Amino acid sequence: MRLTSIHTYPVTGCHRLDHDGAFVQPWGLAGDRRWMVVDADGVGVTQRETTRLVGLRATVRSGGLSLRADGQPDLDVPEPAGGEPVAVRTFRSRKFPVPARPAGRVADDWLGALLGRPVRLVWLGQPTRHLAAGDREHDTGDQVSFADAYPLLLANTASLDALNGWLAEAGEEPVPMNRFRPNLVLDGASAWAEDDWVGRSLRIGDLRFRAAGPCERCVVTTTDQETGVRAKEPLRTLARHRTIRQKVLFGLHLVPLDTGHLAVGAPLVVVP
Repeated sequence: MRLTSIHTYPVTGCHRLDHDGAFVQPWGLAGDRRWMVVDADGVGVTQRETTRLVGLRATVRSGGLSLRADGQPDLDVPEPAGGEPVAVRTFRSRKFPVPARPAGRVADDWLGALLGRPVRLVWLGQPTRHLAAGDREHDTGDQVSFADAYPLLLANTASLDALNGWLAEAGEEPVPMNRFRPNLVLDGASAWAEDDWVGRSLRIGDLRFRAAGPCERCVVTTTDQETGVRAKEPLRTLARHRTIRQKVLFGLHLVPLDTGHLAVGAPLVVVP
């Protein structure tokens, strides 16, 4: 079993970045989901609400972020160094707001024009707890960025092949892996092998990870990550075959146990 691709999403909900390698930090891959677009209430704006985020291409640079989108001038955004932090939440239902620094009016206006609504861009200078202890089976404490729940998401190509087989049987088109927005993609395992890894340790290259639990899927999987067009698949078919304990599942959440560099081609071993 080996890694076939590595991806980050500098702004939560934005278009992916593809990497040959990335540095693993306690809260995930370096540069992954440390920025977030929030509404007037300080709640994260995601692809669940607007598919326009697929057109946001963000690149981490030294000391900041570069933003691109069709029809708009490129924008460099420095990491906010001063000013009062604002309390934000990744979801409206989250009990713990976290302090983040606003990027400023220029970035807010740029993103507002892209999304067609008033928004703010914020930066998480220091990852911190935003889920109560006990809300997850494997509590990561403050080891999470603006990710939904866990630092990393691993997906299995064989599981995608199985899903695409079900889609073909239903007369539907296959979907690419990017619908599931993983950080790490694995090849060489059997379909749904990841179900049996929950609670165990994995070694990828020289680094250890804890398999924290399966990933519950939502409407984002029905959004074409290149065009923003939304349909009913693959969520409808996935729900038919992969609803477990009333949750539609695809992918595996990981928590880093080590820090260091990870590269495409690294072998993955399930620790006995």
